[in-house]
Amino acid sequence: MISVIILTYNEELHIRRCIESLLPITKNIFVIDSFSNDKTVSICNELGAVVYQNPWKNYATQFQWALDNCPIQTEWVMRMDADEYIENDLQNELKSGLFISEIREEIQGIYIRRKYFFLGKWIKRGAVYPLNLLRIWRFGKGRIENRWMDEHIVLEDGGMTCQLNGHIVDDNLNNNRWWTEKHNKYADREMIDILDKKYNFFPLDESLLNDQKTNQAKIKRYFKEKIYNKLPIFVRPLLYFLYRYFLRLGFLDGKRGFAFHYMQGYWYRSMVDLRVFEAEQLLLSCQTNDERLAVLKELTGLEL
Repeated sequence: MISVIILTYNEELHIRRCIESLLPITKNIFVIDSFSNDKTVSICNELGAVVYQNPWKNYATQFQWALDNCPIQTEWVMRMDADEYIENDLQNELKSGLFISEIREEIQGIYIRRKYFFLGKWIKRGAVYPLNLLRIWRFGKGRIENRWMDEHIVLEDGGMTCQLNGHIVDDNLNNNRWWTEKHNKYADREMIDILDKKYNFFPLDESLLNDQKTNQAKIKRYFKEKIYNKLPIFVRPLLYFLYRYFLRLGFLDGKRGFAFHYMQGYWYRSMVDLRVFEAEQLLLSCQTNDERLAVLKELTGLEL
């Protein structure tokens, strides 16, 4: 059997859809809520999920808190976001735990394909699909990277994995104003991770992903840190957008595709560069990492 962990904060728009898609495969659903002030908790309780509340710092610390504190008694655990749901093909693969029970002992993790929807349209091109994510793993054999952004589940000793054919769908129903505000916050977090590579703010926060065998997440991380981040600031977002939109055929996704590839591939990446540039100017007068962290805390409002 599988236990599922979902993090929430004011997710009444999505959480029913998410949980109802999971009920055919498991009743062991744990929701870690950051003190929502909408109907999120009551919906979760109505559907039989077990709800805990814990103060929010970032996704990585909240999810690791869930792994450390939820009374998980199943062999396998699954990670889901509140604005995601699983399609029938994945339900059929996981129903009644038949597939899970047949997995070889040496398999510690399971990859699942994700579809990303933007403004109601599946974005199929521009290097967005297929995205294979490690979403199911043997409980106790995986943990989450302690990063501010782009965190992944990593397996103990780089354990063996397998791939499912079914899909998770990421389809956020909020409007574009919400989307831009969310990515503004993401830009602050990604800026922290980028500057951490330069100043080593968090010396114990080395990426565990480097210990994994070759996988899509590791390749993307290598490209991002070893190639993309070495390119000239403000030039790299334009090159990335052109790569996605033309070389990876993002233009075939139509009007919504242009909006998504431009906003996520160019606007957002430019915002990250702007945050890094702004922060670097403020850090010039700092002599120690404590001083630098104090500046970044004031700049972003994050509890570093």
